[in-house]
Amino acid sequence: MNQIVKKKRLNDSVTLMEILAPPVARKARPGQFVILRIDEKGERIPLTVADYDRECGTITIIFQKVGASTYRLDTLDEGDVLLDFVGPLGTPSDLAGKEGKKIAVIGGGLGIAIAYPQAKALHQLRADVDIIVGFRFSSLFILMDELKDACNNLYVITDDGSNGHKGFVTKVLDEQLKAGVKYDEVIAIGPLSMMKSVCSITKEYDIPTIVSMNSIMIDGTGMCGGCRLTVGGETKFACVDGPDFDGHLVDFEEAISRSRMYRKEEAESMERHNCLLTGGVR
Repeated sequence: MNQIVKKKRLNDSVTLMEILAPPVARKARPGQFVILRIDEKGERIPLTVADYDRECGTITIIFQKVGASTYRLDTLDEGDVLLDFVGPLGTPSDLAGKEGKKIAVIGGGLGIAIAYPQAKALHQLRADVDIIVGFRFSSLFILMDELKDACNNLYVITDDGSNGHKGFVTKVLDEQLKAGVKYDEVIAIGPLSMMKSVCSITKEYDIPTIVSMNSIMIDGTGMCGGCRLTVGGETKFACVDGPDFDGHLVDFEEAISRSRMYRKEEAESMERHNCLLTGGVR
């Protein structure tokens, strides 16, 4: 149980793993997440369920090496076992009544790994799905084949234009709307600033917009309060009330401020990690 049965590098900083976890795979749905621990000294890492296979009993996770714990996770290989793998957690994405609807699913950065299962589920429901994804540059592309199979139209844009299409996902969305494309709903997943910008555009067109809030999490059950955010003037907890919320009601300024709270500690953790790797002394 909790054995890594597949490991694949998607690019230099992003890794895909399939974990054998039949109880989680039986219940998992798009929009949910898991919390794992590598060992008894490891911190709790929340990761979105990128995919699942109920028959094989596996859960797919995709993570970026951004801190000490994700760097440690990336050192594990096929056959290794995780100490804890808890889930599925969170409220599943609401897919009811979306058959035949015109929906734009927008992903930025690693948010693409979170956007993919939602787009896939909507496409299977025969919704008309446009996927708009943005990367800093083309060498960071991930899940291109999977995304193509999960939509009617795929739009890929890069910050530096290295794939021939320069700009941000908001540029593509704005062009689509100005061209007369009528979306029944927009789903935006990625950096907070990106989701905020998407919501600013869709609000002008009165398009319902769902965002996935990747707040700081510890226990994943709503008890610690670390993932709290303000939605429509009320306090919500991303781990139990979300992670999906009405983007037009989210207080993004507060969420952005809270996301920066532990940058100093994160930097210190990485310094200690790098020191251990190089054999230095602290």
